[in-house]
Amino acid sequence: MKKNIVFIMNPISGTVSKVGIPGLIEKRLDKNKFDFCVAPTEYPGHATELAKKAVDEGAEVVVAVGGDGTVNEVGRALVNTDTALGIIPCGSGNGLARHLVLPINIKKSIDIINEYKVHRLDYGTINNIPFFCTCGMGFDAFISMKFAEAGKRGPITYVQKVLEEGLKYEPQTYEIEADDGTYKYKAFLISIANASQYGNNAYIAPQASMSDGLLDIIIMEPFDVLEAPQVAIELFNKTLDKNLKIKTFKARHIHIHRSEPGVIHYDGDPIMTDADVDISLVPKGINIIVNAHGDKEQRQPNAVQNAFSELFFNIDLIRRDITRQSRKFQALNKIILRKLNI
Repeated sequence: MKKNIVFIMNPISGTVSKVGIPGLIEKRLDKNKFDFCVAPTEYPGHATELAKKAVDEGAEVVVAVGGDGTVNEVGRALVNTDTALGIIPCGSGNGLARHLVLPINIKKSIDIINEYKVHRLDYGTINNIPFFCTCGMGFDAFISMKFAEAGKRGPITYVQKVLEEGLKYEPQTYEIEADDGTYKYKAFLISIANASQYGNNAYIAPQASMSDGLLDIIIMEPFDVLEAPQVAIELFNKTLDKNLKIKTFKARHIHIHRSEPGVIHYDGDPIMTDADVDISLVPKGINIIVNAHGDKEQRQPNAVQNAFSELFFNIDLIRRDITRQSRKFQALNKIILRKLNI
């Protein structure tokens, strides 16, 4: 029998028009395997409502057409059900799709759905909110909030916010309760990863797996501005876990206490919460359509990754000159912002 499949499309995610996507689905989807419909979202949270309705009506597959926010909204309705999550990545970062080696190409993404290889994978919760890639607090959550307020999407906007706010951000002290004890850290950020990257091939947790039954906890200690280019290079080169400013461990559950309420993020979406934050892993809690050929395909650097690598290499060459200047951090910031605006 044919499987019922619902495509939930966010028309405003990312930076690319989605007007032609329903036509591509109609042309390329295997009609011998699937009966389908396309449901556009109209407001935040609508994707979750549409996905729950699809599950209730017996859909075997619900496909998120959008970015990581859309994937999260759809996925949270599918956890602990038999309905599989499919992804057509059309967002700014596409972190989960890139971790799963799904093609950032609509036609090829539909071909992956046609092959219909489903794995049961882990997901996480932060204060009972499901996440599939990463969640966290500190600077990345703060920037997620600034990015959301900016209104303009895209990786360049994100990086500009990092540069504008990074030097003003004050690291906080966190108390982390884990299985083997309680620890206190002063940290620039704490990231909890179920998958390996934020998006755009920026690997916050290069060793993370969605099938090992554990979360990767990444604690980034405070660093000065002259160390920032090296941190950025390692983020894109999948070697951040080797940096001496990074502390990592794996856990199934942690509890974090902060001195006061603040912002957290889940899959890049910011939200204000209380001072106490609880994070857990749910093993094998969601069915996801994966790339049957993913093990054979190499994750190729994307345009953003290549541009950033060249940018930070050039900055590194002039770093010794900047150290002699009393306003070294302002000079570094101006260089980066000037290059980003070219």
